[in-house]
Amino acid sequence: MEAPELLRLWVLAAVALGGSWATLPDHQVLPDHRVSSETGVIFVHELERELFQAAFLTGTEDGDGSAAAPITFQAHLRDHPDLPRWLRYIQRDPRQPGYLYGSPTAAEVGTHTIEVLAYNRLSYGTVAQRLLITIIPAPGGESPHQAEFLVGNRNVEELLPGPAQELFLQAAAELWQRDDVRVLNVTSALDRGGRVPLPIEGRKEGVYVRVGSGGPVSPCLGSLAAPQSRSRCSLGQQPLAPCYDAFAPHFSIRWCNLTLLQVRPSPTALEPTWGSGVLEGGGDFQPPTDAPPRDLLPGFLVTLLVPLAVAALLCLLLGHLMCCRREGLQKRDLATSDIQLVHHTSIHGDTEELRHMAGSRDVPRPLSTLPMFNVRTGQRINPLPRPSDGARIPLLPQ
Repeated sequence: MEAPELLRLWVLAAVALGGSWATLPDHQVLPDHRVSSETGVIFVHELERELFQAAFLTGTEDGDGSAAAPITFQAHLRDHPDLPRWLRYIQRDPRQPGYLYGSPTAAEVGTHTIEVLAYNRLSYGTVAQRLLITIIPAPGGESPHQAEFLVGNRNVEELLPGPAQELFLQAAAELWQRDDVRVLNVTSALDRGGRVPLPIEGRKEGVYVRVGSGGPVSPCLGSLAAPQSRSRCSLGQQPLAPCYDAFAPHFSIRWCNLTLLQVRPSPTALEPTWGSGVLEGGGDFQPPTDAPPRDLLPGFLVTLLVPLAVAALLCLLLGHLMCCRREGLQKRDLATSDIQLVHHTSIHGDTEELRHMAGSRDVPRPLSTLPMFNVRTGQRINPLPRPSDGARIPLLPQ
């Protein structure tokens, strides 16, 4: 294996194990970068290739083409192998910038340290930088009125730059008829169960863009989510609305996937009031007196005797049904016709007569009925008075 490949494996293994920057060979560290974001709105940080390319050029003595070298990034939370759950990373191509984006919630308030490692695909050099993201609560809280659009002609990295978001906000504000519209979240359609597009020019993954405002939506936007519009979408038709041209020609909105939300502010939990820890009113603490004695015998008797009484009643009922409710022969004979009784009695009488006649006859039994009869020799052996070794007598002569 060549030396650059060994160095690459060393770098990747050190990053995966959360090692410190000092353990990486031929490694540079950029100054920390501090950014801040509010809860409930989209956070986007672009990993600029120019900044890391300048660091690569500074660390090289001769021109090795680092100015146009492809660069890939790896980012993870400090002392963790992956990013926090609210933060995502995307880079479509090594010659394009990478983006860290996400929408933090109230649970992520605080400072998050993200370690970013830039990797030069030609020289195998690495440059590291720590990104300190401070999440603060939004002053106005979460937007009560929200709408989610599916943009079918864009990929997620195409809507993360600031100019693209401003262009989308202008169209959304015109449609909403308000000026306080802001982007809350941007999600790739692949993360929502969408299919990977075919590798044909012009096919995009699709992006879900959620925007919010402090006021209700416009009547035109509300009509797009009305039941009449949903019924047209179920038939494969576009909903009828006069405000289609707000996003054209830059964004192709799939109006059947429009979702309108109304978020109610969550009530703030009352914090407990902490005291000084000293008892008020002077004097020592008086523990409660002993509980008065209680008579537990009635409860014990009820617990024990009630199930026994129920079991005894059940036994008596079962015995009555089994012993005292039988029909008997007399009742059965009364319910049976005389012809059937005569027929049944005649069968029993004839059977007993035949058995008596067969037992008193002097005619010898047929040889074929004997258990030890040999059809070839005519030998018969009485099976009853067997000798001790009768089991060894062969049936056929040797």
